[in-house]
Amino acid sequence: MIEKNQIIHGREDEMEQKIQEKSDIYNEGIELMYGISDKPKLSLQILLGLQHIFAAFGGIIVVPLVISSALGFDAKTSTALMSATILAAGIATFIQAKGIGPIGSRVACIMGTDFTFVSPAISVGSIAGLPGIFGATILGALIEVILSFFIKPLMKLFPPLVTGTVVCIIGLTLIPVSIDWAAGGTGAADYGSVLNISIALFVMIFTLLLNHYAKGITSTASILIGMVFGYIICIPLGMVDFSVVKEASWISIPKIFGYGIDFNLKYLIPFIPAYLVATIETVGCLKAICQVSGIKDDDEIIGRGVLSDGVGSMIAGAVGTFPNTSFSQNVGVIPLTKVASRYVAIMAGIILIILGFLPKFAALINIMPQPVLGGGGIVMFGTVAAAGIQTLSKVKITNRNLLIIASSIGLGLGVTFRPEILSSLPIGISMIFSSGISTGTITALVLNIVLKEK
Repeated sequence: MIEKNQIIHGREDEMEQKIQEKSDIYNEGIELMYGISDKPKLSLQILLGLQHIFAAFGGIIVVPLVISSALGFDAKTSTALMSATILAAGIATFIQAKGIGPIGSRVACIMGTDFTFVSPAISVGSIAGLPGIFGATILGALIEVILSFFIKPLMKLFPPLVTGTVVCIIGLTLIPVSIDWAAGGTGAADYGSVLNISIALFVMIFTLLLNHYAKGITSTASILIGMVFGYIICIPLGMVDFSVVKEASWISIPKIFGYGIDFNLKYLIPFIPAYLVATIETVGCLKAICQVSGIKDDDEIIGRGVLSDGVGSMIAGAVGTFPNTSFSQNVGVIPLTKVASRYVAIMAGIILIILGFLPKFAALINIMPQPVLGGGGIVMFGTVAAAGIQTLSKVKITNRNLLIIASSIGLGLGVTFRPEILSSLPIGISMIFSSGISTGTITALVLNIVLKEK
């Protein structure tokens, strides 16, 4: 047993050394305060971990809310799904950032469920209920697990031209999300009101000033501080409803297979395109994280990350929620705070796990006004797009390369702005291209192969 542990620890040390050797390769434009393997003090880890959670929380909880609403679940079931989603996101984040053997990229990657899985979940849930969804979630995760072992040939398809374009698309396609947040949230009665926009602008400007002019922890935690200040300002303005917090229970323990499980291959079919999209997006997201973290991405890091994606989704299905994947919106936190430490992501995972058992505290974050999120989101997502532009600036802009960049960004943004263009396509095809990130990535990959250099 001792020898086995020594072997395991030896392999982990070897992986750690490899990561260190890959440092400072892409980090020409950003001077990081904490590199990927640097370990800030515990208080700073907690603070920066909360910052990542603030950035991701809206995305984490909105999926179970949408699915619950579409399938007509009662309040008790909806609350249970939300708690399980937060718990699964925490476990998946911890595994991804910490690494367990060959599982986990060991970079600052935040995990959570994604809108990609909303359509197949509703489709299966309307027929087979939650047992069918969870069964398809676990079976579908095997697709990512299998694909993770074939990342090396896939990585050859991601030269700087494609990587830079994908990173740029990730940022650009997320900006409309932050604008909707800034306006008050999609469907809000006061969408685009002066009050909402004013709060979003305040948070944005306050965050920018802190990040640029402040020093030390104040600059590093500028996003969190900006959001907290925005949150506090919204309370006397009557924009925060604490009744949700009051109604939430203190402790909730998700049950393993609590709703039952139904493994049926016909329920798996709608999930297959979604998992393919998730794999593509994870590859792009991890490459973006490596870039802004100052390390060289390779097939080993990406492969372990995709494998962790699959394992995280299996765990999610077991605890009673929907598939997990990497959160692209958190990429922007790294260059903005100049902190790429994976220990911060590990702490974020631990906090999410705790919140998964404490619905009342989760509700406190959940009721954060949308304009506050929007103010921080605009800066974060814009930063991701800028990182992609930085990579593209090092690529020779020939006519061929210009065509690839233009077509990929054009189609990626086109699908983002006008998703209804896919409404008449078969559900399998429309699902693959429903995300602007997946559309732009696939376009860049195909054109890079098809269009030969003259």
